[in-house]
Amino acid sequence: MPEGRSQKQRMLAGDWYCCLDTELEEMRQAARRAVHAHNTCPPDTRGPMAAALATLFRQIGADCLIEAPFHCAYGVNIALGDRVYLNAGCTILDTAPVTIGDGAMLGPSVQIYCAQHATDPGERARGLEIARPVRIGRNAWIGGGAIVMPGVTVGADAIVGAGSVVTRDVAAGDTVVGNPARKR
Repeated sequence: MPEGRSQKQRMLAGDWYCCLDTELEEMRQAARRAVHAHNTCPPDTRGPMAAALATLFRQIGADCLIEAPFHCAYGVNIALGDRVYLNAGCTILDTAPVTIGDGAMLGPSVQIYCAQHATDPGERARGLEIARPVRIGRNAWIGGGAIVMPGVTVGADAIVGAGSVVTRDVAAGDTVVGNPARKR
């Protein structure tokens, strides 16, 4: 890795970085405050999402709705298209860009992970990880409790069955189920 770059710059470039970093911790703390505001605001006051959360995200299309509770690592890497729906309990660990296309729906407790930790125990203990982007295509439906792993793309109009663990890309229009998720 070239010297002189911050851990945040390394993370955003998709290089190995140390997550045990002051600047990254400050960003996570800002996300925690925004998530807390969203999750504790009365629904009548909150609307589709709390203002603090909305200002954190990279992009929010029209008519999006995020149910509470919700959790994200940074928020700044999340881009939502129009009419995106995230049901209660969704978690997005957005160490890399997470793009969710127009009309996509995520069921309750869907988890999207971008961080891939080092496999070497010593490197992992030092906080080394790499961030891989996740893309959810237009009109995709991710069933409740599904987990989408780092670097995965779920194509437009695809369906991921409830409880599935998606470790590989899902082609547009395909339906996958199981652990690991396989084409049905």
